[in-house]
Amino acid sequence: MRPTKSTGILCHISSLPGKYGIGNLKDAARFALALSASGATHWQILPLVQTGFGDSPYQSVSCMSGNPYFIDLDGLGKMGLLKPKELKALRVRYKNAAKVDYGALHGERYETLRLAFSRFPFDDDRFRAFVKEGKFEDYALFMTAKTVYGGSFCDWAEPLKRHRADALEQLRTEHHEEYLFWQFLQYIFWMQWEELHKLCRASGLKIIGDIPLYVAYDSADVWAHPGLFKLGEDLAPEKVAGVPPDYFSSTGQLWGNPVYNWREHEKDGFAWWTERLKDALGTYDLVRIDHFRGIDRYYEIDADAETAQSGEWKDGPKDRLFRRLGEDKTRIIAEDLGVIDEGVRSLLRRMGFPGMKVLLFAFDGNPENPFLPHNLPANSVCYTGTHDNDTVAGYVKSLSSEEFILFRSRVAAELKACGLNAPLGSSPANFARAFLEMALRSGSDLAIIPVQDLIAADNSCRMNYPGTQSGNWTFRLSRLPSAKHWRRLSNNIKKFRR
Repeated sequence: MRPTKSTGILCHISSLPGKYGIGNLKDAARFALALSASGATHWQILPLVQTGFGDSPYQSVSCMSGNPYFIDLDGLGKMGLLKPKELKALRVRYKNAAKVDYGALHGERYETLRLAFSRFPFDDDRFRAFVKEGKFEDYALFMTAKTVYGGSFCDWAEPLKRHRADALEQLRTEHHEEYLFWQFLQYIFWMQWEELHKLCRASGLKIIGDIPLYVAYDSADVWAHPGLFKLGEDLAPEKVAGVPPDYFSSTGQLWGNPVYNWREHEKDGFAWWTERLKDALGTYDLVRIDHFRGIDRYYEIDADAETAQSGEWKDGPKDRLFRRLGEDKTRIIAEDLGVIDEGVRSLLRRMGFPGMKVLLFAFDGNPENPFLPHNLPANSVCYTGTHDNDTVAGYVKSLSSEEFILFRSRVAAELKACGLNAPLGSSPANFARAFLEMALRSGSDLAIIPVQDLIAADNSCRMNYPGTQSGNWTFRLSRLPSAKHWRRLSNNIKKFRR
């Protein structure tokens, strides 16, 4: 009898060990094979998109793009587009790179990719068909204009700023080689991605992708579809997204992303969003929708506001957004963390989407805490932690003596309630191992362990500090998890029949 529950690891491609300054799709293949061999069946990643200012995968120049930094350079070498001595020089350059240096990477990687493009036969029939398909037309034109004119799209000459057909044709014609370069990057990325996904499918591994609810203002998405967002006549945002004041911030969070004009979306049956969701469901096996609560109700703030204190809650599209998805709805996970009201809970019930349960939020002393492992429903995804919060070991190390004693007693009580006998002592690594066991022992159909918790890493390996502007997204593994870590995961998968 096959287990009905399953297990996965959360690790973004950028965090993988490799030779070229950031994890790439070749490194991803090595990780996928090791993960599959452990008995895990799911691999969760962050958005694959090309990152922009701030290096966040949740702020992209195009919501359907692939990140050129993830292109396998050795693969370009095999295509004859990069020479062995050029690749060797890059390996030497990044030999001691413990974290991702996005500044250095931006200066080098596009130069390297342009060199590869200069040797690429762009009259190749497959490449011509890729360009003709038009999927990355707006992306390629947007990046061409960014390269030629700089600034944001709202700074460009009026015809181009307004995405007028004559201005687009002029841009494409006068800067055709630049336009083809950006098409080339997407062509190579998605060709390599499909090879990786094929390998994962053959290994029995499902990839969980991630869709941010909002898109960046300075993006091909807003530039090409301004009517779908709450913009003024000058195309500057009138309303932006964020969250109201709460326990974590007395002034709330002002994200700055333009909010959707949902009335305009509804006029064509949410065609843009439906295409976006279907594209994601074609790219990944399952899709997590970030900030899902904004589909029920969202918080909007005047664009000129200095804080999020004066915003308003507005109704979102609710289940109307998903009407055209059919059976694909069974492959969606909702990020339902934060302050959740009955409207969001009702939407989740109607759609049947599993929500997220994070064990690091479970130990406040309330026996009814919905994140405690013994309280978790089957239709949920249990995480020890996420990319936005402490690692388990890091959290334990951050506690005062008094806080640690209280936390340890609560964790010990939950371990007993779950029928587990995991030693805690005073070691942060012991807590990471105990949290892994609690996640796999929980009632959730799917348990996801961040790779940092698999190896019991502390907060020096944290991925993101929400609300901060620098130092995020740079974490990298120095090497793949050891045989000891994979064996522990494998033994627990067998023990808990996942």
